[in-house]
Amino acid sequence: MTKILCAIDDTEHSLPAIDVAAKLAESLDAELTLLAVNQLVGGYGRGGAPTLIWARDEIERALSNAVGEAQKGGVSKVKAVNLESRDLAQAITGYAEQNGYEHIVVGTGGKGAVSRLMLGSVSRDVVQRAHCPVTVAR
Repeated sequence: MTKILCAIDDTEHSLPAIDVAAKLAESLDAELTLLAVNQLVGGYGRGGAPTLIWARDEIERALSNAVGEAQKGGVSKVKAVNLESRDLAQAITGYAEQNGYEHIVVGTGGKGAVSRLMLGSVSRDVVQRAHCPVTVAR
């Protein structure tokens, strides 16, 4: 296993996922990519243009913090990627498959509007759609 993808958001539920992904990447000397998906909402029909959940500085801060956490875990090959999509699970699994990732790590436990990525339904959908093994970190 040489490429691991870890989906993150701006909640504390990302921390266990980053920790598990960093340990896995470090032990295998694998490349770790931290992926944040900025969800597009609204803009259906005559409802106007779609809006992104995160502001640019929020997503950059979340990714920067995640990279720092992964590096604290000993990972030397780490990069950050941000995508925009309406369907979070599809964005995660599609990116993983298109870019040859061999393992996906996601967090779970978030609830409510503040938890933008790691809602139980997203992690469940990632497990169901993924072309590769998925670890769900609590």
